[in-house]
Amino acid sequence: MEKNKIDSFPLGLRGEEIAASYLEEKGYRILEKHFFFHHTEIDLIARDGHYLVFIEVKTRKSEDFGFPEEAMTERKKSHLRKAAEGYLYLNQLNKVDCRFDVVCIRFNRENQPEIEHFINAFE
Repeated sequence: MEKNKIDSFPLGLRGEEIAASYLEEKGYRILEKHFFFHHTEIDLIARDGHYLVFIEVKTRKSEDFGFPEEAMTERKKSHLRKAAEGYLYLNQLNKVDCRFDVVCIRFNRENQPEIEHFINAFE
């Protein structure tokens, strides 16, 4: 997607588009964006080799509210697990190797994204 178009997105969507592009460059195949199940959103769902990957994207302009990865509370993880189970059920996927990744995006002083990717961030 064009950079100047992404710049006009709200912060969260902007981060998700940047994360999707970053992951595609790493060889991930994005299957879904913004999957909802029982009021919980999974930001991105992708394939990485034989893994089905559920991806949470955390984006921050500053660290005033903490680091993006600190927002992954046990409650948030529990909700994401349930939403992932819903995705597997709705898509009749059995015996699939799955994992949860977290992509954290912080914008530096030049408004450039700095990306940190946590593979298999939680079980």
